[in-house]
This record gives sequence, structure tokens and C-alpha cells, in this order.
Amino acid sequence: MIYFLKLFLVGLFTLPLSFLIVLASPFSRIGKPADAVARLWAWTILGIGGIRLKVRGLDRLEPGRHYIFIANHQSYLDIPVLVKSLPWFQLRWIAKKELGYIPFFGWALWAGGHILVDRSDRASAMASFRKAKERIAKGVSVVIFPEGTRSSGGHTMPFKRGGFLLAAQTKTPIVPVTINGSWAVLPREDWRLKSGEIEVVVDEPIPIEKYDGKEINVLVKRVHDMIESHCGGPARSHAKNTARAEAQAADFRGLD
Repeated sequence: MIYFLKLFLVGLFTLPLSFLIVLASPFSRIGKPADAVARLWAWTILGIGGIRLKVRGLDRLEPGRHYIFIANHQSYLDIPVLVKSLPWFQLRWIAKKELGYIPFFGWALWAGGHILVDRSDRASAMASFRKAKERIAKGVSVVIFPEGTRSSGGHTMPFKRGGFLLAAQTKTPIVPVTINGSWAVLPREDWRLKSGEIEVVVDEPIPIEKYDGKEINVLVKRVHDMIESHCGGPARSHAKNTARAEAQAADFRGLD
């Protein structure tokens, strides 16, 4: 019964707050009013779920500077988790286009200036790449889940290169961010929102200048290893083999 109540309350708050984002977006060229509503939404969703956040390393970042945040992806909760964990920054997400079709929530993504990628159309994906560069040029930070899909059991899957190429072309520092434990609170293929603690680890920004096109794979591995080193918890072993199979099946052609 408690799960139904939580789900009802999440929907009850998401609908009007999404509508507020749609209404607020035209009043600012860079979307600050919409960002304030998004932060309220994140606090509300996590509060309803009884979810506590433990954030480490936020003091490594310079408030007011823009970054490309590279994060692992364990759960649908990762978006509100990062919105609450990174309060100093305007965040825009690179996400699959299908999310834009979700009533209210998807409309808020479109209105808020987030970058939605059609993974089946390379030309459209490259247009999304250009939009991301425009957002960064305006001083907005971009968040990318380079696994391309949610993982299972807390395991980190192989990373796509698109976000790293974006960082190299825009000369924007990369910040590795590890989300640890959201998979246990709201697992993949499950709608039961459980109470619990989620840890977010913010690593030192990585200057991009020394990584040219030939060194991108080195950078990808470095960031992957940094994030993987922070991931832990039970139930990872059973996901090890299936996670890599999922990564190969997930054709996130978007930016690579």
C-alpha cells in the first residue's frame, strides 16, 4: 500500500510542477525560473520517497563555472538526485528523445531546453550535438549518462564516447560523478520506490586540453575507472555479465 501512496504523490506533484516549468521557460533566455522549479521538484520527489542524499566532493567545484558532468546511470531517480546534489549549476540533460513524449514530464524537458536525442537517426543526433554546444557556450552545464541506459545491480557498463567528444570540442572540463545506491532504491524494471540512502561522489574536474581526438579513448577509460572505483554494494556480481550484453544491445548512436 505504501508503494501505491508514494507513486500517487510523485505523480500528484510532478504534473503541476512540470506545467510550471512549461509556463516559466519563456520568461528567461537561459531558463533560470524553470531551474528553480526543477530543484523544487527534485526535493519533493526525494522527500516523498524518504530518500537521503550523502554528497561528497562538491567543494571541488567552482560555483558559477560550467562543466560537463559525466555520471553513471542506475535508476530513474538519478535525475532528481543530481538536480539536488549539484545546486550551484544550471543543468541541461542529454537524454533519449522518447522521454520527451511522456505527458507533462516530457513537455517540461522540451520547454526547459534539455537536449533530446533520436538514437535511430544520426543526422538528428548530430543536430542535438550542436544544440549541446550552444548550451555550453551560454554558460550552462551539461549532464550526460554515457552508458546510454540504466544499469542493473549497481554495475557500471561501458561508456559511449559522445560526451567526451563534446568536452573536447568545447574545451569544457569533465567532472566524473558517481551515483551509488539509487539502483537499490528504485531498481530497473520496478516501480516500487523504497526509502534509503544514495551516495553521490563528485570527483575533481578533469581539464580537457591535453586530450585530443586520439586520446579520447584514454579519457573515457580514465573516467570510467574513476566512477567504477566508487561503485559498490551487494547484488553486483549477478549483473556483471548481463550489463555488458545490455550495453552492446543499447544502440546509443547519438553522439558517437
